[in-house]
Amino acid sequence: MAPRRAASSVPEGEFRMRFAHRPYLASRKISRENGADRMTGYKEDISKGNMLRFEDSLPRLPVPSLEETSRRYLKSVHAVVSEAEYARTKSAVEAFIRPGGQGEALQKRLEARAADPKIKNWLAEWWNQAAYLGYRDPVIPYVSYFYSYRDDRERRDPAKRAAAITTAALEFKAKVDDGSLEPEYLRKEPQAMSSYQYMFNCCRIPADGEDFPRKYSAAENQHIVVVRKNQFFKVPLVVDGQQLNVSELEQQFKRIYEIAQPAPPVGVLTVADRDHWTAARKTLVAADAANEVALQDIESAGFVVCLDDAKPVTLAERAHQYWHGDGSNRWFDKPLQFIINDNGSAGFMGEHSMMDGTPTHRLNDHVNNLIFNKKIDLSAQTVRSQLADPKPITFKLNDASNEAIDIAHQYHRKQIASHELVVQAYQGYGKGLIKKFKCSPDAFVQMTIQLAYFKMYGKNRPTYESASTRKFAEGRTETTRTVSDESVAFCKAHQDHTTPREEVVKLFRAALAQHTKYTQEASSGHGVDRHLFGLKKLLQPGEQLPEIYQDPAFAYSSSWYLSTSQLSSEYFNGYGWSQVIDDGFGIAYMINENSINFNIVCKRLGADRMSHYLNEAASELRDLLMPDLAAQPEKPKL
Repeated sequence: MAPRRAASSVPEGEFRMRFAHRPYLASRKISRENGADRMTGYKEDISKGNMLRFEDSLPRLPVPSLEETSRRYLKSVHAVVSEAEYARTKSAVEAFIRPGGQGEALQKRLEARAADPKIKNWLAEWWNQAAYLGYRDPVIPYVSYFYSYRDDRERRDPAKRAAAITTAALEFKAKVDDGSLEPEYLRKEPQAMSSYQYMFNCCRIPADGEDFPRKYSAAENQHIVVVRKNQFFKVPLVVDGQQLNVSELEQQFKRIYEIAQPAPPVGVLTVADRDHWTAARKTLVAADAANEVALQDIESAGFVVCLDDAKPVTLAERAHQYWHGDGSNRWFDKPLQFIINDNGSAGFMGEHSMMDGTPTHRLNDHVNNLIFNKKIDLSAQTVRSQLADPKPITFKLNDASNEAIDIAHQYHRKQIASHELVVQAYQGYGKGLIKKFKCSPDAFVQMTIQLAYFKMYGKNRPTYESASTRKFAEGRTETTRTVSDESVAFCKAHQDHTTPREEVVKLFRAALAQHTKYTQEASSGHGVDRHLFGLKKLLQPGEQLPEIYQDPAFAYSSSWYLSTSQLSSEYFNGYGWSQVIDDGFGIAYMINENSINFNIVCKRLGADRMSHYLNEAASELRDLLMPDLAAQPEKPKL
């Protein structure tokens, strides 16, 4: 198995720091209402359409001062290293920020880049390349993410479920295509919507050194792609000027179930490492002209519907199915793949390179809301007799292509076999009770994870959580460094039975406050990691690497032993992705009203044990705070 490695254009020492690319939804709810009560000060450009009308007036991503970044950086490092190691780090930071030093010169270059009127976001191009498009390891398991849907009791038949999901997704697609979709708001501030252009009729294309996104015209590519038994089909969405209705789509899916024949798993090439897939794509195109047409049919499709011949039941079985399946009945370079199993269960897989979790969460939440709340007509409708059967997409393979497919398939199996996945649906409580404790639900669960890790290892290690920077033009994410002196003090006190309960509660609330503070700073463009990344990018050939980047604490403090993120929906029963370093865990979590879902992935470190400690930590935190809740005076009944 090939070792994991950084993108060729990114220095090896930067590898761990840049793994801040997880799907994200703020615990502070992003509003999708009409925005009538939004804050003033944003100029609307209606010529760009409703969806993009604020894009040109969104503020630019700021460049934090060297002093504030150094202060936050040192505070975060202090929590995870020894005093001797911290002294070395402090010395390196002081040398970096001193007047006339390297940091000052790099800061001026970064400020000049941020002020360039031709650049909307000083980070965006660099980050898209470093974290995604230049990344050469496979997108599964290391980058892409999944959502697992609740069961639809009215549509156990997979063709019906596929038709309903497709119909609802097309309703959302129409609003994106014509620009009528309402922007999102956070605290009444409009959020960047530019990434939505990469949602439909788009595909990641493998290329030497660095991949790139290819966007196709929606008007000229009115079709989706459906895959069954590894065989791809092109399904037109419009026939004789009329879009297929839900019954006509159901008929198309039924025909695919009937006529699909096992085919060579060309799709597995998209789950190989990017260099292998780049070479294999060239081999495909050279083998026969028909292959380039087949590739374009898939890459230009609005989205992909995967009809899997699996019947997952447990939450873990479903998570495996949506995360990777057998690696074959997919096209992992597509931003959107809706997955329907033979027992009618369903989910979603998202490719991460050009958008984060908030846009696809909105799409999937919208799709399920339309279906479960009967906001869209899914009743039986007239089926036109002249509709043709779906058209198979045919690849013509030679020995070289077949060999590339075999290699990719074997590599994928080894990758997945090296991982373990556990899903815990914690039913003790959810955000309803957490709010009664007067705690931020997200910060509360972050401390639950910290406590669980401390229980398992007797220490806390660097932890990443996504913070959204979409309030800025072309904004994506920043790192929230969860581990702090406050969180470490809380974990130690909690595990020390001699510490009075009142003192543990005090330390717990201090840890929550610190986490919330850092998250707010990160969301405001004042986190540590992106700033240090940007300064390092501006080193010129021949310039010495500053000591701050050579300091072992720099690599260690940005090695995400816990890579975490929240995304919550009452329509989902799971979501997740993998760890980002071999010695770490990926913990995705959902905080619903009365439950908390944890998706735990690691490379054979003990996912079952981590699940046990998460359960234990969640229950103990509830017990810790319940006496205070019981002591609160009851509200008078009206």
